Amino acid sequence: DAKKACWTEPIDLFNALWMKTGSLHAIVVKKTHSIKNNLLCTNNLRIVWLSSTYEGHVHDKKICDEEPLLLPRGIRLWQDTGFIGHRPDGVEICMPRKKPKGKELTAVEKQENKRISGIRIKVEHAIGGMKKCRIVKERFRCHKFGFEDMVILIACGLHNFRIRHKMSHITN
Repeated sequence: DAKKACWTEPIDLFNALWMKTGSLHAIVVKKTHSIKNNLLCTNNLRIVWLSSTYEGHVHDKKICDEEPLLLPRGIRLWQDTGFIGHRPDGVEICMPRKKPKGKELTAVEKQENKRISGIRIKVEHAIGGMKKCRIVKERFRCHKFGFEDMVILIACGLHNFRIRHKMSHITN
């Protein structure tokens, strides 16, 4: 699944507004650029793979195509509809069914989608656990090369540490 965060790029609209209105009053707007990562997690919320950071407009499937991941044969991969067409070899794909144009899903298809979303929600919980690190969900103001990747990687590591620590208390 994909994780999104934001960074900002200020733009100066003063000259454009002054030319248009002749007034010395201006509103400066900041454009927000999103960034994203794909991740793979286990059913106990442990993040086991993280893609590089991409701009927010890059499609999830394209990230998978650019960073191929070798998955063990015979596993079941729960994907959302952003990965339509991504079919690794030897892997069973489980994906919710989209509503056909102008038609409705059958009761069986709706029930299957509900079952799949009940399993896939664990990915969203893993992303939420990673976003406990506030720097991940807020605007990045540091634009050093590799900074976003480092921050996301550290956040995933802290999330995995929390999960492991929580699991060790449960098993003892």
